[in-house]
Amino acid sequence: MHLPFWLTTALLFPVLLYQGKRARKTTPRLPEAHGPSCGHYGEGQPDLRLLVIGESTAASVGVTTHDQGLASQLALQLHERTGRTISWHTFGVNGIRLDQLNRKLRGVDLPQANVVLLSMGVNDTTGFTPRYRFRRQLLALRDTLAAGYPGPVYLLSVPPIHLFTALPAPLRQVMGWRARQLNSVYEQLARQAPSGFRYLSYPAITDTSLLASDGYHPGSRGYRAIAEALVSQKLKSGAGVFYTADYSERLRGQE
Repeated sequence: MHLPFWLTTALLFPVLLYQGKRARKTTPRLPEAHGPSCGHYGEGQPDLRLLVIGESTAASVGVTTHDQGLASQLALQLHERTGRTISWHTFGVNGIRLDQLNRKLRGVDLPQANVVLLSMGVNDTTGFTPRYRFRRQLLALRDTLAAGYPGPVYLLSVPPIHLFTALPAPLRQVMGWRARQLNSVYEQLARQAPSGFRYLSYPAITDTSLLASDGYHPGSRGYRAIAEALVSQKLKSGAGVFYTADYSERLRGQE
């Protein structure tokens, strides 16, 4: 139990409650993107099939169409840097928490993929989901995906909420503190179960021109910058570009 965090939250609760309500009231609620939620870059059969699941970033909130969003931009970066054919598919719901996502995923037919990226955590941060429950829900998610996806789930860290200048202080700092606690769950799972989970650090966006009109979500340039940073992060790690040949060959054999 993180006693300092909960003591701080309790002491600041009236201020946090007021600031939270005001932020919800004054911040424009942007819609999810429309248009096709899948596509590809390159010719022929895909060498890599990317699936992004999660909350608002997976729903491409902040841009008009999904081809401007995270999944598409990540696929484009992979295609441009490797020359390989990359397909992408995104499934996201704005405002969703991890337990709700798990229930939704059990009721939908997701496409096969050899890379799955989870973009979650903001709503579990603001909703104060306990860390033990968040961990349990991540393990449940891995079980749900196991039949269709044999590789590890890439866990994109919770965005650095403490840098969200659209949020007032001290709400921004407290939410950032909580986000780092949930990130510690991601990092712990990636260390303890590398065959099931891998950790990716969400790049900080400090240039407000990269944000959408709400001051929170990435805009089109923001999603592109995030995709560039994530692919660079993987290349610098020396761990390959998200996938290994056996996953690709296994997928080809099922077609």
